[in-house]
This record gives sequence, C-alpha cells and structure tokens, in this order.
Amino acid sequence: MVTCWRFLQTAALSALLAACAAPHTPAPPAPGEPAAASGAQASSPPSAPPAPEGSGAPARRAAGTPAAARPELKEFARALADSRNLDEDRALALLEGARYSPAVARAIRPAPRTGRIVRSWPVYRGRFVEPRRIRSGRTFLRDYRTVLEQAERRYGVPASVIVAIIGVETLYGANTGNFRILDALSTLAFDYPDPARPDRARMFRDQLADFVELALQGRLDPGVRGSYAGALGLPQFMPGSLKRYAVDGDGDGKTDLMYSVPDAVMSVANFLVEHGWQPGLPVFAPVRLPPDPAPLVDGGLAPHLSWRELQGAGASPIPSGGNPAWQRAPLGVIDLPDESAGTVQYRTATPNFFALTQYNRSYFYASAVADLAEAIVRD
Repeated sequence: MVTCWRFLQTAALSALLAACAAPHTPAPPAPGEPAAASGAQASSPPSAPPAPEGSGAPARRAAGTPAAARPELKEFARALADSRNLDEDRALALLEGARYSPAVARAIRPAPRTGRIVRSWPVYRGRFVEPRRIRSGRTFLRDYRTVLEQAERRYGVPASVIVAIIGVETLYGANTGNFRILDALSTLAFDYPDPARPDRARMFRDQLADFVELALQGRLDPGVRGSYAGALGLPQFMPGSLKRYAVDGDGDGKTDLMYSVPDAVMSVANFLVEHGWQPGLPVFAPVRLPPDPAPLVDGGLAPHLSWRELQGAGASPIPSGGNPAWQRAPLGVIDLPDESAGTVQYRTATPNFFALTQYNRSYFYASAVADLAEAIVRD
C-alpha cells in the first residue's frame, strides 16, 4: 500500500515543516500547503530506549518544569547508557537539565480542523521561489563558490541544489531557530501533545537519544538552539541525521552545522548521495507526457517506471541536447495540484528528485528546491 507522505495534513506535520526548515523556520506553511516529516529532520533508526509503560498520555506541566522531576528519566538514561556504551551518570545529568516547553507542545499540537485543507502548488512555490531567496542564493553561491565547487566535484550534487536547500531551510542561515534543542526534544519525547500518536513520541525519543550521545561525545553543544522540532544548523539536520550524515567540510576535526558553511555544504551533499542522488542526472527529465498522465502517478517516494514504459504510455522526449542518461534510470511521474483552481501540473522525476524527497517527504518541497536551484543560476 502506498502512503502519500507528501500530502499528510496535520498541524503537527506542518509544524515539523515550519520548524525544521525555513519552511521549517521563517514561517509556517499557509493552509493548503502539503507538509510531512523530513528525512533530514526526522529520520532515525528505532534505537532509543522505549518509553516506560504508562507514559504515553502527557500530563499537564508548567513551563520550565525540570526533567529531574520525572521518575522515568532514570530508566531512560540507564537504557540509553547500556545500549550506546555511555556513562549513565553523565547521561542522566544532561537529561535532568531539560525543561518542559509549553511553546514547543503548542507549536506541534494538531490544530482543530475547520474543513478540508486545499492544497496549492502555486501558493507553496511562491513562498520559496521568490526574489529574496533567489537574490540571497546568488550571493551565497558567489561568496562560497570554492567550497560549493569542491562539494560538486566530490559528491556530484550541483552547487545550486545545495544552495537552494539551505535557502529553503533557513534562508541561508538567517532563521535557524531559537529553541533549546534539549528542551524541545525532551518535551516531544515524553510529553508529546497528541496521545493518539505514540509513533511520534517514539521518533522524538530516538532523536533525544542521538542528541545525548552526540553531546556526551563532544560533537554537539548541549545548549545548542534550533527549531521547535529539534532541527539545527544551516541545513536543519535532526540529531540522527547529524550523527549519520554530517561531514567535516573545513578539516578542523569537527562537524559544526551551526557556524561552518563548509560543514553544512558538504553535509547536505553527503545526505543526498546517501539517499540515492546520482551524479549527472537532472532532477526532472525532459519529457512530454501524454494528455492524461494521472494514471502514471503512484504517489510514492521512489521511481518505478522505465523510459520504455513511459513511451508505451504515450510519453516522448523533449529535444534538449542534454545528457540522455536519464533514459536509463528509473523514473516517476509526480503531480503538483492546485485544488483551488482545479488544475494539476505533472512532471517526470528522476532518482535525484526522489533523493530530495528524503530530505523532506513532500513532492511540493522537492519541486520547490529544484525550481529555486534553477532560478538561482538562471541568467
């Protein structure tokens, strides 16, 4: 069964999109924008200790309530120390410094529904492919051209795509978030505001475990600030993604996504490659689709069609003079609806598009990144 992650429309997921990127930070998505949990922001193997029995329904807590008041904290710290070979006393001391944040709980709590949310690709696109991000993106590309070209050579990810992701995520570092990550993650791990979503609480416990591990290893400042969903730095990585995909781009022996542009640039490129980016392929293939391509859309996050199958369905190549390597890659047809107008835009996506959806599981997000990248380098 295919799950259409890109169109999940809870306020909690909109909060993740608003907090973990510049759709995650500069402003929450407007009604009608699709939102979903981000791979760079929300993916982590289920390696954290489970929540103690009976802790699924959050109790009302006052702002700033210390985590030390929680009886289950010692159990979490003990299991975390055992599973990750950490010092239990140091893990517990760090966790006891967390404070409950009602602002985090409010930000991610599902809002009451007043009707069906209308999705609009033009509205969403207009929030990110706009003059300020294009202009600032060109400045960022010029100022950090050397490291961006190094990343492009090393990973095969175009500099413009890396710049566009950082632009969409944090407006090139202008909006990285001001919540203490420890407070945000502990609040969502132990007091997730929707008791009907224990899977979300488990995901945030995983991220909290990764945060503690990174902090005790000296790889992360325990007081670091970021989004209210726990993402941090220029590229808005969650702790799990920082642990697994962050790269030391400036050679100083550390991975600093907050203040090191080379680290952020190389880490974004590495994340994409680790999630299927193929050097030399475009994000979208130059294809003229048949008059009704809707049956070709499966709504998933991986390409499953061959070029021969698309041709059999009536597709044809658009002469572009570009590299035809995409014809040998798996492809997928994606849809970008504007429900208010009753229209849908269709595009033919390569594996590189689907690598972008692992950064944020939304067709809208990946398409906006691709369009912003193109706009940044357009004459």
